[in-house]
Amino acid sequence: MNIWHISDTHTYHRLLAPANWADVVIHSGDASNSRDSIQSNKELLDFFDWFKNLPVKHKIFVAGNHDVAIERFRHWPKDIEEMGITYLENSSTTINGIKIWGSPYTPTYGTNWSFQMNRNKTSRVWDTIPYDVDIVVTHGPPKGILDTTLNRKNELESVGDSGLAKRIEDIMPFAHLFGHVHNTKWVRNSGKFLSGIHYSNGSVVEDGKFGKLISNGNVLQIPLLLGEYK
Repeated sequence: MNIWHISDTHTYHRLLAPANWADVVIHSGDASNSRDSIQSNKELLDFFDWFKNLPVKHKIFVAGNHDVAIERFRHWPKDIEEMGITYLENSSTTINGIKIWGSPYTPTYGTNWSFQMNRNKTSRVWDTIPYDVDIVVTHGPPKGILDTTLNRKNELESVGDSGLAKRIEDIMPFAHLFGHVHNTKWVRNSGKFLSGIHYSNGSVVEDGKFGKLISNGNVLQIPLLLGEYK
């Protein structure tokens, strides 16, 4: 099963080249950009019009901290599902025997946006990730893995969630897909294979340079026979 993983399109989704070969497309959040809920709603309408028409059979979406209209206008999950898109919010779905669990929550960092929690409370969400999951999709990264960015002092900092990292190491899924931390001039967050887990940061933008994508997302090939890796 071929998965096209994208994230953090921030309204520039139409610049992506659709992956016609993919069986599944997974977007791990921040399709929108505006903090204003009305503008965010408009941005999401355009995104989902594009997303639902992609030539990919299975479509999965997990919201991000910039997708404020989804958190504030609670009609959105129902609308997304009616478009033929699977929306995951601390929930799971199964495709061809592959169990996929997703959550939009990230630790509060700087200015508070949507789907954010105090860093010492996020483990309450991660503890609900089932042990039999094959792919975990979160908006944010685990601590220390593809999570390096520049802080307000212009210093490189690892900003991922340590509780999430611990849970992922505990349950050992085949893959962990996320975004949230964009690429920078000095750091390219993309993919990594570590301790038997495939990690993918699908962010397609670079900090400070929205509108010019530096990535078309990541590609993962998932074995349908789970015994191949479990």
